[in-house]
Amino acid sequence: MTAVLITNVKHYVGPGTLPILLREHMHPVCHDSSFEDVEASRSFEKEYPGAIALRSQTPESLSSELKERQVDLATIVSNDVFPNTPSPIEDVAIQALRDSFDALLLFPFRLTQLLLPAMKQKKKGSFVFVTSARYLQPEFGFSVATTIRAGTTSFALALAKEVAPFGIQVNVLAPNYLYSEAYYPRARFIDDPIGREQIAAIVPMGRLGNPEEAGELVAFLASGRSRFMTGQVVNFTGGWP
Repeated sequence: MTAVLITNVKHYVGPGTLPILLREHMHPVCHDSSFEDVEASRSFEKEYPGAIALRSQTPESLSSELKERQVDLATIVSNDVFPNTPSPIEDVAIQALRDSFDALLLFPFRLTQLLLPAMKQKKKGSFVFVTSARYLQPEFGFSVATTIRAGTTSFALALAKEVAPFGIQVNVLAPNYLYSEAYYPRARFIDDPIGREQIAAIVPMGRLGNPEEAGELVAFLASGRSRFMTGQVVNFTGGWP
């Protein structure tokens, strides 16, 4: 089976990307923290026929489970998430910084190390890293997310240079002002007229992006239809900043 691994499938761009991957017959193989629970993983697979829910949670165990299931990976969509509590730099807890680093940079770095050799051997494959466009205009209180997401973007660009000779593509999707319950919850920014006005004052498109729009772009980057495109950062921001 040729497959697309997507991490944290129930978060960030995951909910919008999964239906698009299924529509395009890309065989999604999915990671999510909730899949540690057997019933949750079974329920997910029942809701999304054709998708596979992996039980593993660490890069090492994910790599092992993929080998055990004999999954032939074509693409890794590194859709990493971590909650951000806005605060001034001097108030940032160092442990929160470490936890964010582990989730947003160390996890995708290590997963890449483990899965890359097989791609190099086949001389094909692709990575899509979902990071953030906050580097374009750092905002007050978001120093942790801005710093670490930028680090992951830089890692992806370094990776692109190293693996291009092997025919492997690496690109970055950098959203901001994308609807997700973790970052821009519906109740505040879509259902509430005041929240919608706040977004419209910042985003030229006048609204939050929706996950399906991001999913279409992820699916294209994962498709291999434009093989010469690599080492690119696509800012998905509705015209912001």
